[in-house]
Amino acid sequence: MTDRLGTYRAVEALDGVFTLVDKPFTAPDPGRVRIAVEACGICHSDEAGVHNLLGALPPGTPVVPGHEIVGRVDALGDGVTGWQVGDRVGVGFHAGPCLVCANCRRGDFVFCTDQPIAGVSIDGGYAEYMTTRASGLVAVPEGISAAEAAPLLCAGITVFNGLRKSAARPDALVAVQGIGGLGHLAIQYAAKLGLRVVAIARGEAKRDLALKLGADEYIDSTAVDPAKALQELGGAQVVIATGTSGAAITALLGGLALHGRLIVVGVTSDPVEVGMSVIFSDQTIQGSLTGTPSQNEENLAFALAHDVRPMVETVPLEHAGTAYQRMLSGDARFRMVITTNH
Repeated sequence: MTDRLGTYRAVEALDGVFTLVDKPFTAPDPGRVRIAVEACGICHSDEAGVHNLLGALPPGTPVVPGHEIVGRVDALGDGVTGWQVGDRVGVGFHAGPCLVCANCRRGDFVFCTDQPIAGVSIDGGYAEYMTTRASGLVAVPEGISAAEAAPLLCAGITVFNGLRKSAARPDALVAVQGIGGLGHLAIQYAAKLGLRVVAIARGEAKRDLALKLGADEYIDSTAVDPAKALQELGGAQVVIATGTSGAAITALLGGLALHGRLIVVGVTSDPVEVGMSVIFSDQTIQGSLTGTPSQNEENLAFALAHDVRPMVETVPLEHAGTAYQRMLSGDARFRMVITTNH
């Protein structure tokens, strides 16, 4: 196969330091594809690669972060079928199940035991090009910009699958805790699924935005007890917890209705504590982690059909480090996205 010559630009991270580098083109190995990256969202989970928190690479090894990637297939490795050069594709947090481990054989591809993580164990999307397993590709429809599609591949699928796991029926009361990168999407998905949505956040600053995004009610958790407020509304069948405080999430268990379900999608530094209501009200606490490529395609189709869109701020590749820090600070409204010249 005739391959590209020369180099492409990428941003590497090592111990939290970002460096713009030139990397040589290499032909994709068998079963892999190279993607010309058009956009890559910046996610809080990028921290796992920026600081090698999972120990996925030997100490001192830089990695190109990024796992919310949209672009076009640029080259195919031997044995790749079903994809062609020029296809519009995406890559999420998990960059391709192995298809042969015990979990894959059961169809549990999300928990493949031999699956690379984009931007953590392999180079990700803070770059003009990236290479990944073909098994991890998501077909991205036309009709949505690359910058808007990219965050849906991680933040979007996380909350969309969380809502689907809840099995909430139309008109059920669903609370979304936190109105940030995850929460502002969760409100939209829940509203478009026909659910009654209660947004919960600290202060009044996000009330108007929450209602504009589709929330029916807003609870200021600094002014009232959110659990009591939810019970006054009849109790939540589902709470989608996107925040990073285990204590704040624990406080919402009292707002669940009988047989209610707490879906945790935000990573907390302190534990979520379980009380007796879990037994006496038959409550369920469940996590939700990303989804399969097929589920991500369903997610994109739903978002396109029902006009679910992230609020994004775009930056060029060379400003990736600054944009990452803006995300960490909480100043982003609500997803930072790197765009290239492709």
